[in-house]
Amino acid sequence: MSGPFSLHGRTALVTGARTGIGRAVAVALAAAGADLVLLGRTGDLHDTEKAVRGTGRAARTLALDLSRPREIPAACEALLDRQRIDILVNNAGVIHRGPVETTGYDDWRAVLDVNLDAVFLLSRACGAAMAARGSGKIVTIASLLSFQGGVNVASYAASKHAVAGLTKALANEWGPHGVQANALAPGYIATANTRPLRDDPAREAEIRGRIPAGRWGRPEDLAGAAVFLASPAADYVNGHVLVVDGGWMAR
Repeated sequence: MSGPFSLHGRTALVTGARTGIGRAVAVALAAAGADLVLLGRTGDLHDTEKAVRGTGRAARTLALDLSRPREIPAACEALLDRQRIDILVNNAGVIHRGPVETTGYDDWRAVLDVNLDAVFLLSRACGAAMAARGSGKIVTIASLLSFQGGVNVASYAASKHAVAGLTKALANEWGPHGVQANALAPGYIATANTRPLRDDPAREAEIRGRIPAGRWGRPEDLAGAAVFLASPAADYVNGHVLVVDGGWMAR
């Protein structure tokens, strides 16, 4: 199969692939023809692995704790020694909720370790190999909080602002070498990260009332945009943060 959205012959590495957006994106990339390397903290990725193989594509899993960024370079080197990665999807992320005055440095650092440092280290390793070959795609999951400050999520907002800047920096450096680095900024998606908001009836209604689509997003709502950015159709899209939010930013 060929065409501008075909991923046949490519292998994608997706972090945080066990549930939510990571799982939905991994399955969508497989449906478009990609083989998958599924990365999770514990390697408990059997459901996602089964779903990928159900599309007819190959899948393997990799256990790596991204909250320990110093372990990432060696793990990447070992992976890249035996597996070419054509598409990197930096999806794994964590959030800490609480006012700034009660947020400890360890809480702050834990969010940046996963949401920013791990993204940098994975992108550096995979992107350098892509640039040496002359082709590749990096897609990082940003957030509406790449543009806004939010409430009681300072570390998360800082990390997602930084992800947007890093995406543009990578595009500038590796664009001349055939690598496109872009990001997806999901709106309010029904995942574990947003459960506290959805469990608060007043806040849930307030958020949903601002979304022109009239509903919270589903992880599958990111699938088409992820396939686009990972495909040849996006070969001239670089350094862009694509918002997928049901219209939230238009309000």
